[in-house]
Amino acid sequence: MWTRSFTLYFGARTISLLGDAMMPVASALAIGKVYGIAGVGYVLALWTASAVLVMLLGGVVADRIGARRLMIGADVVRIATQAVVAVAFLDGAPPYPLLLVTAFFSGMAAGVFEPCVNGMVPLVAKDPQRANATLKIAEAVTQLAGPALAGVLIVLTGPVFVYTVDAATFLVSAVCLLLVRVAVPKPQPSDLLSDLRRGWQEFRARNWMWSVILVWVFWGVLVVGPYVPLSSQVIGADYGWVMAALGLGTVLGGLVAIRLRPRRPLAAGAVALSGYVAAPLTVALGLPLPWLMGGHLLGGCAMAFWSVMWSTSVQTRVAPDVLNRVNAYQVAGSVAGMAVGQALAGPVATVIEPRVFLFGSALVTVGVAAALLLIGPVRRLGLTVEASHSVEPGVDLPECGAYR
Repeated sequence: MWTRSFTLYFGARTISLLGDAMMPVASALAIGKVYGIAGVGYVLALWTASAVLVMLLGGVVADRIGARRLMIGADVVRIATQAVVAVAFLDGAPPYPLLLVTAFFSGMAAGVFEPCVNGMVPLVAKDPQRANATLKIAEAVTQLAGPALAGVLIVLTGPVFVYTVDAATFLVSAVCLLLVRVAVPKPQPSDLLSDLRRGWQEFRARNWMWSVILVWVFWGVLVVGPYVPLSSQVIGADYGWVMAALGLGTVLGGLVAIRLRPRRPLAAGAVALSGYVAAPLTVALGLPLPWLMGGHLLGGCAMAFWSVMWSTSVQTRVAPDVLNRVNAYQVAGSVAGMAVGQALAGPVATVIEPRVFLFGSALVTVGVAAALLLIGPVRRLGLTVEASHSVEPGVDLPECGAYR
């Protein structure tokens, strides 16, 4: 697996993910200190919403020019936005409109970047599940180190240095991606609307895919979206350590996903996902730090295993010539609910005590896992892959085939 291309891609993702892992803690502490829960929630919501707005376009462009080129361009934009925020914090309290503008452009860059992440894996690795699990472990390690590092740096150096480090991570990522060599398939001549329509047809034809995304909207609104703004305020100074425990759990989940290859990957992932209930529940109950870290350890393990099962299912059951577009639809749907949840975090906190809301998030998590298992196409989806390169609207692809 450790070819030159995969090694460079692994390096690009790892260093970029380290910067990403630092940002929620840095933003929650730095922006929250000046503008409160609502200030953090609106910045995160605008970032997420702008990402969703351009994801579909990003998928089309990636299928035309290649995922690698688009990822490099996105990194360049994020170098600029994070550098601007770093400079703005030199005065202590950056203007809130500036934070919103930089969040908008940074989110747009992330929006065109994200559909390419899954699309690149089959190009640089012959065993997608092993590669996804390895990348998930790298993500987990960064989630382990990033929050703790951000918390320490915020205290010792302030937000200026943290945002500067984040800009540097995108620079290193861009250089590594520049050195990756992958073949870019030549697309058939078409227009933008035709490309979008083809991607939608491929997405809609897979009942297991759109069913999961529909459930995931509720997950985003009621669990993942408001979690960072609310939990960071409830936990306070220990937030970095709790997020580090979440990262350690993700490492364990990735290691399990390397070894375990269930016959029904999404069903196994849904069962594992129920373990995430421990994360919001321990915060809602106001448990001591060791219990908080234990709950997030379990939550990270559960989320990582589900993530590997999901990514591998998408990569092995969608044709390469439309993979980036299909990724764009499924990722946009996945994070759309997050934007709503992040925006509502501030207003909700004025009406409902954050711990009460997080207790509700724990109940929703149980409901999400149960809903996934009740969906027949999700429960029955096996390790076999789909044979067709293209589909007509509304036509379900066969459950077996030779195409990989």
